[in-house]
Amino acid sequence: MAEPAEYSPVPPSPRPLDAIDRDILQLLQADGRASIRAVAERVHVSRANAYARINRLIEDGVIRGFGARVNHERAGQGTSAYITLKIVQNSWRTVHEQLRRLPGAAHIALVGGDFDVLLLVHTPDNRALRELVLTRLQAIPEVLSTRTLLVFEEEDVEPEG
Repeated sequence: MAEPAEYSPVPPSPRPLDAIDRDILQLLQADGRASIRAVAERVHVSRANAYARINRLIEDGVIRGFGARVNHERAGQGTSAYITLKIVQNSWRTVHEQLRRLPGAAHIALVGGDFDVLLLVHTPDNRALRELVLTRLQAIPEVLSTRTLLVFEEEDVEPEG
């Protein structure tokens, strides 16, 4: 028996962003802790206008949240790797949910090309990475094959401000 389709209403079309919205986004990407007052001053609008714009960007799903940029090595996650996966056709939803639960999973993308999924993971060391790949990933029935690309050095690209 087929599983029932998940109900997902079509989201409304996003409102276009103007130059001030884009400036606010750039500012918040550089400093997510910036105060409304500082944002307003930097983009030359009133505090009420800045507050309303930021709330609209959140409500529209443009801003998905605020968080810290972490140095994974200093946080005890010194081994990083991109793992490519080939998966059974039409199994993305099932595989995606299992990948989200993996310890250290940082980014998951369904892609086109020679493989189907690109997964970024951060683990304490190579032993933990080996365990993740050989025991956890390869135990997922829909995963046909994996390839692990060890990251030697990484850097988050900071928005120009």
